[in-house]
Amino acid sequence: MQEPEKSSESVSSKSDADQAGEASAQASTRRNDSVKSSQSKPRLKLFSKVMEKSLQWLLDNASFDRFSHYFQPLSKQNPQLTEVMHKQFISQLQTLIQKEIATVIEEGDLQVKFEELDKLEELAKETAQTAWRPSGVPEQDICSDLVSSYKKQEEYMRIQLKKLQKENAALAQKVQAGRENITHTEQRISSGVQEWKASLEDLEAFVVTLSPSEHFEFL
Repeated sequence: MQEPEKSSESVSSKSDADQAGEASAQASTRRNDSVKSSQSKPRLKLFSKVMEKSLQWLLDNASFDRFSHYFQPLSKQNPQLTEVMHKQFISQLQTLIQKEIATVIEEGDLQVKFEELDKLEELAKETAQTAWRPSGVPEQDICSDLVSSYKKQEEYMRIQLKKLQKENAALAQKVQAGRENITHTEQRISSGVQEWKASLEDLEAFVVTLSPSEHFEFL
């Protein structure tokens, strides 16, 4: 009777050892997977850590003393019930916030966005120009942004002014050429009138020089 008991104990000990080994192997696999995922997703890991710390800070501030302060009549009459309510409140609040964070990560596709941000960061390393960073003073940042915008508008207006100046110069040349043409035309008309007057005077002088006798003989 003792030998079967020993064999069963050895079998159970072996099975416990096997289960422990499998559990440790699974735990090591999970750790390796988590390390790989954290290495491949550093920004998402950092985001998760920040959210966890923020959640922990919120839960720490939602202490039992503060909770019971808003339920003073109940906490004085039944402090155990108040404590149970506080635990349920903390549990539900933690679960709800964790679900909301998971929803934000999933619906916002943060992993893809973080990968795009990594690519932009790699591209930014290749450029020698330093990126703009806020100074911490909103007035200065707004002024600097407005100054750059005003400079762009000033440059645009300067280009438009040059175009208008060129167009005005071309129009002025056309107007000057038209005035010169008008002046030449007036001079030609004036010289033509003078020639016509001179020829008319010559004709009148020729008619006057004719004698009346020659006029009758011709008749």
